[in-house]
Amino acid sequence: MSVITEELEEVQKFLCSNVDGIDIISCHKHLVTIKILKTKHRELTACIQFPNNYPDAILLVEIKSKVMSPSLMSHINQICDQELKKFVGQKQVFQLTKFLRRFLDENPLLPCRDELTYVKKELIEDGDSLKMKQKQGVITAEIKQNKYNFKFTVSVPDKYPVERITIQIDHHTFPACMTYYFISQAREFARQAVEPPLRKDKKKSEFSPSPHIKKVMEFLIKGCAKRYPLETCPLCDDLTLPEDPKEIINNAKDAKYAERIYCGHLYHHGCLDKYMKTPPFQEGKKCPKCSHRIYHDKWNINPKLAEDRWAHQEARQRELDEVMDFLS
Repeated sequence: MSVITEELEEVQKFLCSNVDGIDIISCHKHLVTIKILKTKHRELTACIQFPNNYPDAILLVEIKSKVMSPSLMSHINQICDQELKKFVGQKQVFQLTKFLRRFLDENPLLPCRDELTYVKKELIEDGDSLKMKQKQGVITAEIKQNKYNFKFTVSVPDKYPVERITIQIDHHTFPACMTYYFISQAREFARQAVEPPLRKDKKKSEFSPSPHIKKVMEFLIKGCAKRYPLETCPLCDDLTLPEDPKEIINNAKDAKYAERIYCGHLYHHGCLDKYMKTPPFQEGKKCPKCSHRIYHDKWNINPKLAEDRWAHQEARQRELDEVMDFLS
């Protein structure tokens, strides 16, 4: 009996009972095809052929996947070749299968590899850091902009992207009210990616969970940590946040207190208060930067009421001016 025939018999008899999540699709001397499944989004198929001088040469292996990118498959192929070189002269199908199973178990970040590649290339700049703990499925990003600092951790669940990631802030130098918005909005993006909307849109296809690490990290890095230290007040054109985080104003009634409106732009409280109480009021006040209607709970009144209040204030001011003129 040849080495190949003996090994094929062992694969058929013992492989599935010795390695979890294995499905033998084909098993003959011309081609062995084995599917290794961890989760729906962490699965590989190994297509194996025996070289003429086997086992003194390594197996000819092609790794495929319906859910992972071709570039990742090419990378795994190279890793498999390096691993198999340790077993030249020995039976290799069992060793390869166990290695691939272990590789899936120890790399929960595999389904988000392309997303993380984008984050590293497009979002991380000099002075920032992005650290990954592969086996734990944890990503830690520390983002710096001028003197501001924002550090957060993303934990990737075993069944990502079917299950949503969890996000926590480790350290920051932004106003507390702003970081509450940062984390709340990021968690909402993650929730929307895995939970279907309450109201179904008949025009859209059936809901299915989607990858969301890229969207969450792009929001936290580009849309928050990098953006707001450079944001200027649309009305006075000065930096809304102070250059030094130590000088942040937490008194909501202070003229220099930073207010964030619904469209995301920052205003000085004093500038926005004056703008919201000055005509014109028709169709509501709009953001000078993006022309969207301004929504804020502190100025939550309709245009008619705002105009009436302004008219009343102007009338009162005229009366005071007339009294002052009379007395002088």
